[in-house]
Amino acid sequence: MQATIEETVIIQRTKDLCQTIIDQPEYRQIRERIDSFMGDETAKSQYQIVMEKGDSLQHKQQSGVPMDNDEIAEFEKNREILLNNPVAANFLTAQQQMHKIQESVMQYVSKTFELGRVPTMDDFPAEGCGPSCGCS
Repeated sequence: MQATIEETVIIQRTKDLCQTIIDQPEYRQIRERIDSFMGDETAKSQYQIVMEKGDSLQHKQQSGVPMDNDEIAEFEKNREILLNNPVAANFLTAQQQMHKIQESVMQYVSKTFELGRVPTMDDFPAEGCGPSCGCS
């Protein structure tokens, strides 16, 4: 029975963390950018084209199949169009910011399990990536 009580406390604290994340102004800006993208069919189509062409090129590269220069040029052209679309560019930035938040939370949780206590900034490598360094 004790495990059920502890799980409930962990889940409640996790929900508290989730609410804290949602309450942050930065998070609201990220959501606005994502929602704006999701409502823009042109931006979504441009994104889909770039993802499909990028996946195709990556598959060819991993399979050792020679990549055609025209295919690469077409990918670059579509990528440039995507990046010049402000809604799409904001979406890509929002994705990176969301990933940074997720990575930071995961680093803290992982380090907590590793150390058996709440980590401090000193517990993260000085030369590299602490949970909020922004280098990822």
